Amino acid sequence: MAAQADRVVAELTAKGVDVVRVAFPDLMGTERSKELLVEQLPAAVERGVAFCRAVYHTSPRGDTVAVPGGLDAGLPDIEIIPDLDTLAVVPWEPGVATCIGDQRDGGESPRAVLGRVVAGLAESGLRPLVGPELEYYLCVPDGNGFAPYSPEPGNVYVSGTRGDPDLHLIRTVRNLRDLGLGVLSGNHEYCPGQFEINLAHSGALDAADRAFRFKAAVKDLARREGKLATFMAKPFNRHGASGFHVHVSFVDAAGENLGADESAEYGMSPLLRHALAGVLRHAPALTALTNPTVNSYKRFGPDTLAPWLIDWGLDNRSAMVRVPPDRGAGTRIEVRLPDASANPYLVHAGVLAAMRLGIEDGLEPPAPLEGYGYNADRTAVLPMSLPAALDALDDDSALQALLGKDFVSSFSVLKRAEVARFEQWVTDWEFREYAYHI
Repeated sequence: MAAQADRVVAELTAKGVDVVRVAFPDLMGTERSKELLVEQLPAAVERGVAFCRAVYHTSPRGDTVAVPGGLDAGLPDIEIIPDLDTLAVVPWEPGVATCIGDQRDGGESPRAVLGRVVAGLAESGLRPLVGPELEYYLCVPDGNGFAPYSPEPGNVYVSGTRGDPDLHLIRTVRNLRDLGLGVLSGNHEYCPGQFEINLAHSGALDAADRAFRFKAAVKDLARREGKLATFMAKPFNRHGASGFHVHVSFVDAAGENLGADESAEYGMSPLLRHALAGVLRHAPALTALTNPTVNSYKRFGPDTLAPWLIDWGLDNRSAMVRVPPDRGAGTRIEVRLPDASANPYLVHAGVLAAMRLGIEDGLEPPAPLEGYGYNADRTAVLPMSLPAALDALDDDSALQALLGKDFVSSFSVLKRAEVARFEQWVTDWEFREYAYHI
């Protein structure tokens, strides 16, 4: 590693890079980082970069939540080791490169959680490939906060200045391409100011790294334009929500798709059917990771094109799990449960852990949904609040065992503190509802 670090320093210096941003995801998926002068990189690789462990437990409002091992232990350090294989030069920030880091002992690091799940699958000869699709809103200041950029309705799947008068999307996809994020395409989504950018599929950890960087980069680029990009599940009452869909397939050591079987029902191998059934079985607990905020549950419901029921369908976007029509090398399943606020590492870890359990237990899915979904008489309803989802996660010992009980405990404490803050806060809705008449 020392030789690699010295070589990287020389290469970066030749490119005019003198600062390396060492970043890692907290439990929410927010980028936490320090700026290192490039000559400090070898020492950082050897000794690590010190951060306070409580960064994992810092709320969006800046509160430090009392997760065991944080405040009660005197706010100890963790060491983040730069992963030089993730190094990339930032195209819009001259002289700066970025690098994702790993916590030395793994701990509750979301990247380490995913790494453990991937390693467990590898022991069975399975390599998961994941393709992320993320939606977000671009917002502009309006005097009272923020409003959707380009507010005209009906601009789904349009290009150019229609729906995007400042050409935000074109600049963004070019910058993301140059950052090496494997961008496939981008489009204006259903709602005013809403965009979706699709990333190429790759190994589960690499795909999570790219999704993590994607979210941080989109927000940074928007700020540089005086705008706000948000991956909130549902930032506006009058408009739709933002999803985070993940396409998952399994390949063997030779790269052959293990989900394809032309002779089997639906053209899906038993392994892929078992994996799909695992997602359905563990969906209530999985929801805590894929829909991790109080706001997330305002996305759910009938007629939303977001999940509400625990079901699956063949090329059916009203189902929680969709099997796209591609077969052969393209055989995969699309899990539509996550929303855009979710931590990519935890989404991938949770989905893959549920799939592993389905494979190991030999589970079979029920018959696929036919037609337009949202009939609650046909199947179970997802948890409809963050506390209900956290209860389901706390009760799912099999999923906890694969994710790590220490991680699940820290995540649950952090999220229940979020619920408590929300329940004690007087909202604008309450004032409008009650103040005049009561």
